[in-house]
Amino acid sequence: MQKSYGGQALIEGVMMRGKHHQAMAVRLDDGRIESLVTPFTPWGEAHPILRLPFIRGSVNMVESLVVGMKALSWSTNMNLSGGMDAKEEAVKPWQMALTVLMSLLLSIGIFFLLPVVLAHAAGPWISGVLAQNLLEGVLRVGIFLLYICLIAQMPDIHRVFQYHGAEHKSIHCYETGAPLAPASARRFSRLHPRCGTSFLFIVMVVSIFVFSFTGVDNILLRLFSRVLLLPVIAGVSYEILKWTGRHMDRPIVRLIAWPGMQIQRMTTAEPDEDMLEVALVALEKVRLAEKDQEPVPFTQMTYLAAQH
Repeated sequence: MQKSYGGQALIEGVMMRGKHHQAMAVRLDDGRIESLVTPFTPWGEAHPILRLPFIRGSVNMVESLVVGMKALSWSTNMNLSGGMDAKEEAVKPWQMALTVLMSLLLSIGIFFLLPVVLAHAAGPWISGVLAQNLLEGVLRVGIFLLYICLIAQMPDIHRVFQYHGAEHKSIHCYETGAPLAPASARRFSRLHPRCGTSFLFIVMVVSIFVFSFTGVDNILLRLFSRVLLLPVIAGVSYEILKWTGRHMDRPIVRLIAWPGMQIQRMTTAEPDEDMLEVALVALEKVRLAEKDQEPVPFTQMTYLAAQH
C-alpha cells in the first residue's frame, strides 16, 4: 500500500512528513542542499483518545503548528548561518516560538475577532443575530482572501509559495508512481486536495454555520464564543478535509473541494527546477527513513538524495 506524505514550504526549502519521520531540505546561498531527517511520535499514537474523530482535528492542527515551527526555525538558521557547520544558531528556539505565538494570536484576532467587531459596527443597518452572524462569516472569508492577495505580492513570500508549489508537485509525482525527477514533477498540478490552504478555507466556511447557531447579542460574549468554539470548528473541518481527500474520484466531492483548490492558486506558484530538486530530496529522505518500499523508478534524484 502506498504511503501518504504531507509537507510544508520552508525558507528556501521544503519539509516532507511521513508517519514517524520528517525530512527537511533547504537550498543554501552557495547552491548546496542541506537536509535533516528527524523521527517523531504522533500525539495520537502516544494517546489513542486524541485520534478520535472531531478531536483529532484540533490535535493535528496544534501538532502541525509545533512541527512546522521547528522546521521553520531550522530552515531559517540554515539560511542565515550558512549550513549545519555553523557554530551558533542565528535564531534561537524561544525567538521562533515567540514569533509563532504572536502570529497565532494575530491570526485569531484578524480572522475571527475583527469580523465580529465589524459586523457589530454594522448593527444600525443589519440587525438580528442570524443576519449579524452571516455578515460576520462573509467578512471573515473576505478578509482571509484579501490577506492572501496582499502577502502574495511580497517577493520573499512569493518564493515560499513557489516552494509550496514544489511540495505539491513532488507529492503528486510520488502518488502517481512517476519518476522522482524535477522534469517529471514539473508536469503535475501545484494544487493538492490535502493542502492546508483548503483546510483554512473549510474552517472559514464551517465557522459561518457553527457561529450562526450561537445566538449571542452581547459583543463580549460573541468574541469569547468565537475563541471557545475554535476547537469544534477545527475538528469538523479536519473531518471534511479527510473525507474529500479520500473521495476525489466522485464529482460531488470534487465540487465541494473546488473552492479550496482554487484558493491554492494564490498560495502556490510555479517552482523552478532547483526548487523541485529540493522538494524531491526531502521526499526521498523521508521515504528512506520510513522504509517506503513502493516501486519508484531509479532516477538521478535517488543519487542526488543520497549525496545530501
